Amino acid sequence: MSVEISNESTVPVGEAKLSALASFVMGELKVHPLAELSVLIVDVEHMSSLNERWMGEEGPTDVLAFPMDELSTEGRPGVAPADIDDDEEDDDPKLLGDIVLCPAVAISQASAAGHSFEDELHMLTTHGILHLLGYDHMEPDDEREMFGLQSELLGKWRAALAEQS
Repeated sequence: MSVEISNESTVPVGEAKLSALASFVMGELKVHPLAELSVLIVDVEHMSSLNERWMGEEGPTDVLAFPMDELSTEGRPGVAPADIDDDEEDDDPKLLGDIVLCPAVAISQASAAGHSFEDELHMLTTHGILHLLGYDHMEPDDEREMFGLQSELLGKWRAALAEQS
């Protein structure tokens, strides 16, 4: 899996750890190993512009996810490579999609939630990946499923980091 992170904001975000988290989450979700993910880190002004343009909402938000249709229509997310018929598989990388994060919003949310900025960014990145894979939280059952999976993935990530220490 390939994760490209581009920080266009002035806030340092720990790109290497964010990339490792994204790879870990996609691996846990059995995303196709040739999938590519782009993570863009932007300032408040840029996020406000994207939020207004694509979501019809004023002001900045914490995370936006832009899935690529080609990957989801091929049924690749959530399918273990061993489950893919050899005749169907190709060696071309597939774009999972783009996640856009706004660290300025994440900083204030982390403070309000009583946890670290890094924890907030990790949660938002995981949240964005889940959106790329078709999870949503518009209905109560969907919200429970998505946030439960998000919590489970972050717990596994923290456990994996603890083992490395």
